[in-house]
Amino acid sequence: MSRISDTDPALTHRLTRRGMLGVAAGASAAALLGAAGTPAAAAPGTGTAASAAGRGRPVLPPGRLGIQLYSLRDKVSTLGFAPVFAELEKYGYDEVEFAGYTQGSAGPITLARLKRLARDHGLTPIGSHVGYYSDDPNAYTFAQNLTKVLDDAQALGLKHIGTASGPFRYGSTVDAWKRAAEEFNTYGAAARARGMKFYQHNHSDEFGFASDDPKVRLYDVLLAETDPDLVFLEMDIFWAYAGRFRFSRRPDGTAAPFEPLDYVLKQPHRYPLFHVKDGVRDPSDQFGYRMVDVGDGDIDYRRFLSAVTRLRGERLAHHWQAEHDNPVESFAFARKSSAHLHSLREKC
Repeated sequence: MSRISDTDPALTHRLTRRGMLGVAAGASAAALLGAAGTPAAAAPGTGTAASAAGRGRPVLPPGRLGIQLYSLRDKVSTLGFAPVFAELEKYGYDEVEFAGYTQGSAGPITLARLKRLARDHGLTPIGSHVGYYSDDPNAYTFAQNLTKVLDDAQALGLKHIGTASGPFRYGSTVDAWKRAAEEFNTYGAAARARGMKFYQHNHSDEFGFASDDPKVRLYDVLLAETDPDLVFLEMDIFWAYAGRFRFSRRPDGTAAPFEPLDYVLKQPHRYPLFHVKDGVRDPSDQFGYRMVDVGDGDIDYRRFLSAVTRLRGERLAHHWQAEHDNPVESFAFARKSSAHLHSLREKC
C-alpha cells in the first residue's frame, strides 16, 4: 500500500509524454514482458494517475521506492536532512540511498543521528555510494579505507554499500578490468562478512569495448570476473540505455546491439538495486537522451519494472531508487517521480 499521506494535485494529475513511446526491448525481454505492454494515455478530461495507467496491480512493489539523495543535495545543504526526510515521507518514499553522509548539510551530524532521523520519518537507509580508489592514502574510498567505509555503513544499518566509480582504475583492457574485478571481489567478501552486499553502479562507459580487444564489451568482463555471491550491480537504467545508444556498434562499425533489461532478466539476483532515471530520446545528444524527471521521458518504466518484478520470487527482491543528476527543482522532481511510479499499474 502506498505511504503517500497528503492530498497533492501532482499525485493525482500526472500528464506524461508516454503514449506509445518507450525504449524498445530486445527479443528475449519482449518475450518475458508479455502483456505488460505500454501504458495507455489518459482519457481527455479524466487526468487521474489511475485512469492514465489502468487499474491493475501496482507495478511498484510495496515498500521498495527509494531516492538517491544526490538528487536532493541542494536541499540537504541548505535545509539539513530532517526537513528533506520529512518531505520524502510526505511524498511516499520508503528508502534512501546516500551519496556521502553530510552532503554539505546544515550543521554537523552523526551517523547515529542520521539513522534516527531516517527511522523517524519511516525511511530505511538502503545503500550508499563511496569512491573506489584515490591517490590520497587517507581518502574515504574502498581501496584506501575499506574498514572505515564498512564501519560507517554498518553503523547506519545499511544492507548495501557500493561505488558509482567505473572499474577503470588500471585502464580499459581486459586484464585491467580483471584486476579491478579481483579488488571488487575483495570488497564484496569484506562486506558479506558484515552482512552487507557490495555493489557497483554503472554509467554509460562500462558498456564500451576493451581497448585491446574491441570484440569484448567491458561490462561483460565485469560480470564474468566478479563472484556473483560477492559483487552485485545497481543498474542505472538511464545510463544503461545511453550505453546502448553509444555502443551498439563496435569500433570497426560492426553491429553489437544489446538490451539492458536482458542483463537483469538473465541474472536478476545480481541486481538488488536500480536507479530509476528518465530521459527524452535525442539523437543529437552524445548520450542519445536528455535527462528529465521520472515520467516525463521515453523510458517505459511500467514495462521495465513489470519485467523484473513478475519473475518468480523477484517482486520484493529489488529496490528502486528515483534519481535525477540535476533536477530543475529537486523537491518537485521527488514528488513527481513518486507520483508517477505509484500510478503505474499492470495491464488488466
